[in-house]
Amino acid sequence: MTARALRRNLSSDVDQFPQDVVELMHYFQPAETGQIVHAVPPVWILGSSLFGATLAAELGLPFAFASLFAPAQMTAALAIYREHFQPSAQLDRPYVMLGFNVIAADTEQKRASSLRPLQQAFVNSRSGRPSRLQPPIPDYEQGLMPYERAIIEQVLSCSAIGSSRTVRDGLEAFIARTGADELMITSHIFSHSARLRSYAITAEIRDALS
Repeated sequence: MTARALRRNLSSDVDQFPQDVVELMHYFQPAETGQIVHAVPPVWILGSSLFGATLAAELGLPFAFASLFAPAQMTAALAIYREHFQPSAQLDRPYVMLGFNVIAADTEQKRASSLRPLQQAFVNSRSGRPSRLQPPIPDYEQGLMPYERAIIEQVLSCSAIGSSRTVRDGLEAFIARTGADELMITSHIFSHSARLRSYAITAEIRDALS
């Protein structure tokens, strides 16, 4: 169950979201007599704006920020969350998870092919044409408009693309820059086998860094 699911109908007031979170947290307390809903902790706030950072800080909850598709406000959101964090029964200090795109492959050709569906997806989404992940379009970058290139550049600011060494360097630099406690890794790759390989390379890097 999520706080979003507590909105009983489509006319629910979005400004009620903080109250929805508080209600959701109630279900994580010891069950009362006759209580039907039971939940297993911990409670997280997942956000892509400064509002989510403020709410997580006020309630003393761990904060996951969707930097993999909304990097512009990441730095400000982290500053707000850490500066205003209030210790709670669940958490005594700020704890941050950040989204991060990884496209790892063994050859340059495979990396280029794997990257294009991610580029296509974000350009389509930000241009009002959301769609499922599409097969890579050959030479996709050559037909892009300047504003579309800007979209891709912003999204890729929270990404690592390349060989195992390059991805490792990118992950280490991102963690050092943000102080993230956890990363939520995604690989928007159309080919299932290429996506599995990307995750396998990332897992090897994780094990090496542990």
